[in-house]
Amino acid sequence: MTTTGEDHVTARGGPWWWERRRSAVFDGGLALVSALECGLEGVPFAREAGIPAAAGIVFGVLAGSVLLVRRQWPIAVVLVAIAVTPASMGFLLGIVGLYSLAASDLPRRIIGSLAGMQMVGVLIVMFVRMRQDIAKEDVDVGDWIVPFASITTALGVTAPPLLLGLYVGARRRLMESLRERADSLERELQLLAERAEERAEWARSEERTRIAREMHDVVAHRVSLMVVHAAALQAVARKDPEKAVRNAALVGDMGRQALTELREMLGVLRSGGDGVRRRERASVPLAAVGVAAAAAASRAVDGAGGPGEGPSLSEIDELVGQSAAAGMVVDLSVVGESRAYAPEVEATAYRVVQEALTNVHKHAAGAKTYVRLAHRVSEIAMQVENEPPPEAASSAGLPSGGNGLVGMKERVSALGGVFVSGPTDAGGFRVSAVIPAS
Repeated sequence: MTTTGEDHVTARGGPWWWERRRSAVFDGGLALVSALECGLEGVPFAREAGIPAAAGIVFGVLAGSVLLVRRQWPIAVVLVAIAVTPASMGFLLGIVGLYSLAASDLPRRIIGSLAGMQMVGVLIVMFVRMRQDIAKEDVDVGDWIVPFASITTALGVTAPPLLLGLYVGARRRLMESLRERADSLERELQLLAERAEERAEWARSEERTRIAREMHDVVAHRVSLMVVHAAALQAVARKDPEKAVRNAALVGDMGRQALTELREMLGVLRSGGDGVRRRERASVPLAAVGVAAAAAASRAVDGAGGPGEGPSLSEIDELVGQSAAAGMVVDLSVVGESRAYAPEVEATAYRVVQEALTNVHKHAAGAKTYVRLAHRVSEIAMQVENEPPPEAASSAGLPSGGNGLVGMKERVSALGGVFVSGPTDAGGFRVSAVIPAS
């Protein structure tokens, strides 16, 4: 049985056109037996033809040796078998040659034509030989005996090897087709495995990015307000003890809120890790588990209300009030009729305003800030713009990782919105976002 592709190249270990050495040895043995048979049958042929016996033997040996090339040139073998049929030689040559022809990949019409020629040749030779033998022996037989015996012999010599060769050839082609399909399936499975690994890596990367973004949203705003209140507390501790007490209480509240949100998120991550281990034991794909854990972490971080409940636009007033309590002059204006949006839309709008106010605390302490919300027919727009900070104002000294604007843009873009940020002509800074309502 032949092989294909790389296996075909690897399997070739025999000389010339043979794929294996044992195939070459087998064909060599057949050719040797056929040469001996034809050589022996060449003696009576030489006697009848009136030529030296040696010439008949050489002719028979050469004709029988053609069987050596039956795999490479089966047509030549069958033609030689047809040619030596009148000489009453090449019985093995004809049978094996016809089998090799039928088992090859040649068109069926060629196989049928050559098989028909060989059958007709055997039929004619048998008919003539039997008539001559009957006439020579002067035997009285029925007229139907010679045609019947000739037809039976011709069919017996040609039909079995032809049918066997066709069966073996069809089975070989079927096995090659199945092998090619198996190789193709193996390559596809390998490609799918590589893509699954890429998707799993992408999911893990997206999960890490999302968790980092949520951590930034939770920590940055609360801690920024705590730093601002701590600075105010330091400034008024001796001059206005009552205000210092209020600022200290605000710092404590902010710290407790930050710790509560961090505890909730870390709790979800721990439970998500247990879920991952349980699902791995249940043979669930890691990428799907990672995405589910990230989604659960996001729901927990976005708010404490419950699954699917996050910060909403109704909490914008409280958010602005916290910044005002920290000493920022904030002007909030709302245009249009307020209505409910999808939870992810409201959470994203809230986070954009929150991060923009956090950036004002970090980089423009003391600057007046304008927060504008616009409820439109099919979208919601928000803008946070601050004036240049007063010259006398000191920096809050808050570190910045440079990821706040990137995170806001990613959030808005994920919902199909538009995000723009940059300095204003007056020297301040503006953050604008438009998010589709659905």
